[in-house]
Amino acid sequence: TGGIAIPLLLERLGAEVVPLYCEPNGQFPHNPEPLKEHLSDICAKVVEVKADLGVVVDPDVDRLAIIDERGTFFGEEYTLVAVADYLLSLNGGGNTVSNLSSTRALRDVTERHGGTYTAAAVGEVNVVTKMKETGALIGGEGNGGVIYPESHYGRDALVGIALFLSNLAHKGCKVSELRATYPNYFIAKNRIDLTPSTDVDAILERVKELYKDEQVNDIDGVKIDFADKWVHLRKSNTEPIIRVYSEAATMEDADAIGKKLMQVVYDMSK
Repeated sequence: TGGIAIPLLLERLGAEVVPLYCEPNGQFPHNPEPLKEHLSDICAKVVEVKADLGVVVDPDVDRLAIIDERGTFFGEEYTLVAVADYLLSLNGGGNTVSNLSSTRALRDVTERHGGTYTAAAVGEVNVVTKMKETGALIGGEGNGGVIYPESHYGRDALVGIALFLSNLAHKGCKVSELRATYPNYFIAKNRIDLTPSTDVDAILERVKELYKDEQVNDIDGVKIDFADKWVHLRKSNTEPIIRVYSEAATMEDADAIGKKLMQVVYDMSK
């Protein structure tokens, strides 16, 4: 449906549109998840046609990814950050919410505008519940999901596109220049494979105790916030695995702290 709705929206907003893979026939030329590794075609097309930006959505149009004018991936984590920055600047501050596995950049931008950031458990319904509790101006998930209550309480790429373009128009800058105004973080994603007999809950409790001197959030697994990085351990409800998300100022550091916690868990499971 994005193949129908997105070009129409962009044209109504006054943009010149070069469609790519917009025929809604269910045939996807690449994996339709809007991640960097799947988007080489549109990155090349942006450069080829000298576009100001590229717009990518998933099949049900609730995730939004942006490509800058150089054909570089803006970062799905930064869609929500950019939109929040725009709304917070217009509103003179306000509250934001994202899930525990989303970038710290949203917290940084929110506090820069004098607002309060709150983390929710993973899952759109959990983010929405926390947004209602805190009266959040904007919220969502780091996978490119924007939730704007003034429109409705659900992830919506159409809303995200309109807000993102408004941010660009008001700032009068290029997409790459906008991205450079935000804190630079990198997220590494790993997993720990355990045996079916492993007591995952007991291990997470021990991890929490081990890192009790750090800032720990246990509303959904265990997230440990260090001064300059974080690690989120979250068990699967269907498999004997723990998903490990970690973020730092470089991908190497993010992967290193994630691997460190993975080794801690492996040692505990022996």
